[in-house]
Amino acid sequence: MTEFATVRHNMVESQLRTNKVTNRRLIDAMDIVPRELFVPKPLAGVAYVDEDIMIAPGRYLMEPLVLARLLQAAEVSDQDVALDIACGTGYSSAVLGRLAGTVVGLEPDLNLAERASRILSETGGDNIIIVPGSVEEGYSRQGPYDVILLNGGVPFVPPPLMAQLAEGGRIVAVVRGVNEALGRATLWFKIHGEISHRVLFDASVPLLPGIEIETAFEF
Repeated sequence: MTEFATVRHNMVESQLRTNKVTNRRLIDAMDIVPRELFVPKPLAGVAYVDEDIMIAPGRYLMEPLVLARLLQAAEVSDQDVALDIACGTGYSSAVLGRLAGTVVGLEPDLNLAERASRILSETGGDNIIIVPGSVEEGYSRQGPYDVILLNGGVPFVPPPLMAQLAEGGRIVAVVRGVNEALGRATLWFKIHGEISHRVLFDASVPLLPGIEIETAFEF
């Protein structure tokens, strides 16, 4: 086992398994996807710490535990079509790619999108496509989606993303106000055309640029 593989396995055993992450497919995915490739090279040595890692100004990879618990709540199946909002360098898309049938990684930063496409091409993400676009508008062309993940704290989920959710679909995100230090990981689900939600757990994640509170939608 390589050094990174050992550290990655230790992350799964010490950070995930001990903190309510029990989904076998998800655990296997996070034990396989090489997170060190998705962070800036100088930070590869800390890729598996239990904190968010900056990948560009104002942009972060969510800490592994928060990502894992969000995806576990989404109950991703191998038949699902997933939309990964603000996928950054593609790590969350790579994990989703091992859970879902098809993954669309949407990234507004063209440099990050290019890097994500390159890394995923090199690591075998054949069921993942990376597209440029607005985090508020989503990517309706490939919708509707069974799973939508937002990478970062958001004050609300924009209406266009709600509209792209399939019947029976799930959205997972951390809802956090601009002046709040702690957010609330939340699951939305669509049943008989109606969208409901429930709070899952508290989570501290950096705010995701691109979703402005002035256009907040009261659901």
